[in-house]
Amino acid sequence: MNKKRAFCFSLCAVLLTAVQMGYADDDVFKISVSNDRTRAQPIVIVPFKQDPSVTTDVAQVIDDDLSRSGMFTTMPRSDMTFGQPGDVSQVSAPDWKRFGNNVVIGKVVPGSAPGSIDVSFTLIDVLHGDTASVVMNGSDILGRDKAHQRSAAHQAADMIFQKLTGIRGVFNTQIAYINSSGTGNNRRFQLFICDADGYAGSQHTIATSHEPLMSPAWSPDGRKLAFVGYDRGYSAIYVQTWETGELKKFVGEKGINGAPAWSPDGTKLAVTLSFERNPDIYVIDVATGARTRITTDPGIDTEATWSPDGQTLVWTSDRGGLPQLYMAPATGGAQTRLTFQGNRNEDPSFSPDGKLLALVNSDGSGYHIGLMDWQTRAIKIISDGSMDEHPRFAPNSQVLIYTSQGSRGEELRTATVDGRVHQALSQPGNVREPAWGPFPPGNQ
Repeated sequence: MNKKRAFCFSLCAVLLTAVQMGYADDDVFKISVSNDRTRAQPIVIVPFKQDPSVTTDVAQVIDDDLSRSGMFTTMPRSDMTFGQPGDVSQVSAPDWKRFGNNVVIGKVVPGSAPGSIDVSFTLIDVLHGDTASVVMNGSDILGRDKAHQRSAAHQAADMIFQKLTGIRGVFNTQIAYINSSGTGNNRRFQLFICDADGYAGSQHTIATSHEPLMSPAWSPDGRKLAFVGYDRGYSAIYVQTWETGELKKFVGEKGINGAPAWSPDGTKLAVTLSFERNPDIYVIDVATGARTRITTDPGIDTEATWSPDGQTLVWTSDRGGLPQLYMAPATGGAQTRLTFQGNRNEDPSFSPDGKLLALVNSDGSGYHIGLMDWQTRAIKIISDGSMDEHPRFAPNSQVLIYTSQGSRGEELRTATVDGRVHQALSQPGNVREPAWGPFPPGNQ
């Protein structure tokens, strides 16, 4: 993607579709993981004892989640030579501890609500002592269909992940992204939502267009997406309540309407508008439409992001020549240049915990993902591609998703904030502008 994409918006017609479901036999993404395996914890996920009516292999989903995190190595089922126990009393610590620090056993039965399931599991420490000790039990997780059953498995994986690492898991979250395919008149852009593991059955098509779709942004409650599309030759910002399919044009002024970003409380959107001749940052109240103009500089101001406390805006501006990051109070006021390392810095995004600011940094040899320590302002580079861009944090602040140039075009990648674990999420077409959704209700 041209790195000037933030500063030029073509004006062209678009067809926006209603929400529809898209299913396929294979996963949406093919995921490969690279990391320092010497630091990964071994763990055994024994196949759960399941009622025949449950069609999802819950234990396998948990196994896949933990393995793909890069922080665990799991045992293949074919190597479980001591059987597949379903009860704590059947787990002999001396037999199992040579294969891993922990063993997970569990069962899945129909729940009390029609069509629901109950998942219960036990995480057993077999490394410390000959007698297996019960560390944690999870139960009463509901899943009404295959996609919901997978959600139940993701919740269980999140619980295990947090217990063993001290970090909240993000397996039961979703990502939004743009996919483009085809050429010429057959060019098609689609805005998708899918589960973080890329399962095809979780995929929702939010919008389809023969012209570009851009800048998806989740509302803090995860119920809405703001994004940029085109209407009769003019760009506009839309807000879609994706569960119901309700689509509203939020703002469609003459000129540029771009880069929406929700305030942490969900009551406002920071956007880029150029109807007053120059692309500037505005804050718009979602309920009333009242606007506050934040910038008035002759340069191009875009890509605003909110600090988690809602007090500060950081954005990209070329007012000094090449793009750099600037900051100001979210209500308007004095503006300060924030970045000085490298030739360019752009596309900022705060971590939910407010400790880090992700950005795209260029030193003249390529575009890389950087992390700025918000306290010290020091920047650390965590990616090594030649064209890495659009970093966005997972809701636990420990993982980033971004776009990179792969062998088959643009693809999504993730990296842990320490730079140790990297994943490539590839699929046909060009995948770009990812946005990681918040923790779902009840998983806070």
